[in-house]
Amino acid sequence: MAKFFGNLHLVLVIGLVAAIAMMIGYGESVPATIGAVFRWLHVFFGILWIGLLYYLNFVQVPTMPKIPAEQKGAITGHIAPKVFFFFRWAALLTVVTGLVIAVVSGYAHQAMTFSGEGAVNLIGLGMWLALIMAFNVWFIIWPAQKKILGIVEASAEEKAAAAPRALAASRTNLLLSLPMLYAMVSANLGA
Repeated sequence: MAKFFGNLHLVLVIGLVAAIAMMIGYGESVPATIGAVFRWLHVFFGILWIGLLYYLNFVQVPTMPKIPAEQKGAITGHIAPKVFFFFRWAALLTVVTGLVIAVVSGYAHQAMTFSGEGAVNLIGLGMWLALIMAFNVWFIIWPAQKKILGIVEASAEEKAAAAPRALAASRTNLLLSLPMLYAMVSANLGA
């Protein structure tokens, strides 16, 4: 049992298989099951993305100044690169699965242009907020973090300049995550 739970990838695969088996078992049709799989993936990747956003903002960033210099290498050399790997890919996969759902469901254009009604426009607002957030992850936060963490060559001045950019983009995402989550959850309450 300890060997099973000690293997993260195996636990994830078994969890994925169990979730898909439930979707197939409770699905009404193949298209409904495919839709359920994409919705589930969208929620899974969204939880991973926003969970890591909250971990970074509520735990790691405020704690780093309190960590003794000789211990910071464990965070910056091992934990943070792994966090940012899952953070950025979860952001991308959340957006991709969300766009697939919108396209397949036939409301992508209305949502993105706010030409629908009620829930569709609310989903559109959530989609735009998520796109801004994903842009921040991939084009502001990640490039800055590569310098800060020493993944790419950067001078001390470049690292110092990257830190406030990364923090501002991360805090912007924290701010935007709250209305984005409201939009997504509220628009889907009746779904």
